[in-house]
Amino acid sequence: MDMMELVKTRRSVRTFDGRPLRKEDESKLRDYIQAIENPYGIPVRFLLLDAEEHGLSSPVIVGERCYVTAKVDKVPHSEEAYGYSFEKLVLYAWSLGIGTTWIGGTMKRSQFERAADVQDREWMFCVSPLGYPAEKMSVREGFMRKTVKADERKSAEQLFFDRDFSTPLVPEDEKLRDALEMVRWAPSATNSQPWRIVRAGGAFHFYLAHTKGYTDKAGWDMQKIDMGIALCHFMDAMGGALSLSDPGIPAGEGTEYIATVAL
Repeated sequence: MDMMELVKTRRSVRTFDGRPLRKEDESKLRDYIQAIENPYGIPVRFLLLDAEEHGLSSPVIVGERCYVTAKVDKVPHSEEAYGYSFEKLVLYAWSLGIGTTWIGGTMKRSQFERAADVQDREWMFCVSPLGYPAEKMSVREGFMRKTVKADERKSAEQLFFDRDFSTPLVPEDEKLRDALEMVRWAPSATNSQPWRIVRAGGAFHFYLAHTKGYTDKAGWDMQKIDMGIALCHFMDAMGGALSLSDPGIPAGEGTEYIATVAL
């Protein structure tokens, strides 16, 4: 599958068939993990964890045998780097037929942090089960998808802008249209879709439209992880160079500049 097909077909999987990962698939995942990079240059360290061995579970997951998580140093932009790198793994896993779902809250965090040996200098933002999707979703999974409107997205006019936040962006070519569509269909916490993009001066400026309640008591922001996911989708499609120079475009209250991608 190409990247667009991966993005459009991939879904969060919460009901698994109970099979362990095939050895060849696990080997491919481990090899891929070692090669994942992000444009922030911040190392994201992945771990595969046996659910039974470590006593790991989530009340919203059924039939899982394995989890993946990652650790990152407590440095600026660690959330964005984490989201970017983790999404690379999520999409690669889907290309192998392996299901995932981002979990940031519905778990016993202390158990996962202990299994991952998280140190004081590190953050472990999210985890995901890894496994083969069951033929039929559980009732709980179906209800959750309906609740967050998992198969719906905001319109492009609500997310992408030209020069300022008042003018919708009209892509001139198929490559850019595809890149923006890949961003539009990116996963996010409770499907909040917090990313906004303003094209100005040949560059694409990414902003976060904050939703209340997504900053952890430890000080990190779940929606900045979502921004890393959006950057992953856009840069996989368009390439470009990442910079962190705020262009000073007036934005609404609660909207924060995150990064710029220059093509």
